Amino acid sequence: MQVLSSHFQDVKLLRPRRHVDSRGFFSEAYSKQSYAEIGITNEFVQDNHSLSRHKAVLRGLHFQAPPFAQAKLLRVLRGSIFDVVVDIRYGGPTFGRHIATVLSADDWNQIFIPQGFAHGFCTLEPETEILYKVDNYYSPEHDRGILWKDPALGIAWPISEGEAELSAKDRGLPLLAELPPVFLFNP
Repeated sequence: MQVLSSHFQDVKLLRPRRHVDSRGFFSEAYSKQSYAEIGITNEFVQDNHSLSRHKAVLRGLHFQAPPFAQAKLLRVLRGSIFDVVVDIRYGGPTFGRHIATVLSADDWNQIFIPQGFAHGFCTLEPETEILYKVDNYYSPEHDRGILWKDPALGIAWPISEGEAELSAKDRGLPLLAELPPVFLFNP
């Protein structure tokens, strides 16, 4: 397992090893032991799989409130995404700041997003598939989000507002400043 970067405390961009030959490749995409060696000890309880048919599908910025907060381990199976993680831990030194990176099936990279961060992405190619593990079950009553185009976040999305294909739910999400403190920074 290669840790490519860690921009915020505990957010990690990763690349599992791939063994490639003329037949294709083999990769251990997840190993509890390997992840524990780099500090990821979450007990994942659910795998989620999404398909976005078009380029410019935008999903996010999502999170779940406690006691159903979720950490995620996300990878792209097909296509590519512009992936965004926003620190929503009130009182922390990076509150309201974000990191953005491109994740692709070709690069074989993954991102680990701990609890206390909002997450979203837009597809850069049609027929993009995402697989992600979560460490808590989905709870509709605890499902929250932040408006993707919140100007206070300063996210340089690679698509325009007119291009973005969004759900009605995602179009109506609040600004970060409108959210009550959901997560508190705990160093």
